[in-house]
Amino acid sequence: MHPTNKTAAIDVTPLLAFSDNYIWLIRGPGDCAGTVVVDPGEARPVIETLDTHGLRLHAILLTHHHHDHVGGAAELAARYAVPVIGPATEDIAARTRAVTGGDTVLLEEPGLRFTVLDTPGHTRGHIAFHGHGALFCGDTLFSAGCGRLFEGTAGQMHDSLERLAALPGSTKVYCGHEYTVDNLHFARAVEPENTAVRAYLERADILRSSGRPTLPSSLELEIAVNPFLRCGQPAVRESAARRAGRALATTVEVFTVVRQWKDTFKRALT
Repeated sequence: MHPTNKTAAIDVTPLLAFSDNYIWLIRGPGDCAGTVVVDPGEARPVIETLDTHGLRLHAILLTHHHHDHVGGAAELAARYAVPVIGPATEDIAARTRAVTGGDTVLLEEPGLRFTVLDTPGHTRGHIAFHGHGALFCGDTLFSAGCGRLFEGTAGQMHDSLERLAALPGSTKVYCGHEYTVDNLHFARAVEPENTAVRAYLERADILRSSGRPTLPSSLELEIAVNPFLRCGQPAVRESAARRAGRALATTVEVFTVVRQWKDTFKRALT
């Protein structure tokens, strides 16, 4: 288990699943032993952590239906008799409470309260959870990147990212995968002169070389380095236009080109 990160009176711990997934384990304020987990693709890391540290599971939050985010939910729900809260418009067998944008998730014993945000794009019904100065955004927003468009449209994903970018800059970003270094290599290709990208890549390389997560990020940092949140910036617009070989009239067009570019991007070996 990696070190806990404290955010606005909650403790958030990353549990590694598969090769690069993060399950986020959230403890409420104070000495409460009650916990919530976000996107448990596997049950084993959660069970081992709860048993080792004497914690109690009170709820499971799901951002979307992909197996690497929900695969452990049924086993955990059966073992601990807890609710499984997930997107209303997606087919998730383990879900016991369906939520959509604008809903509030109140978990009294751990003392946690989250607002649900609709964030379609990666999947049609993808949601995020925002509260306590933290954003649990699944595969919509990655550090220096965003999710692939498996079911939604570029316009939907662009709108979802704009919605997230409007949250306070201090918001801590807890996304579903450890993709930061690869994403920053792409961001550097899009904006070679962006000094914030270069500095963040140096920090991320150091963290990963020692086996530590690069997350959480912050929205303030993402707005400075993430090309998918910077589609209105002249350097990103110009880079996308060169890639497309034509002028791009809107930020959605810029986003579309940048997303397609990322889908085929191969970073240079150094």
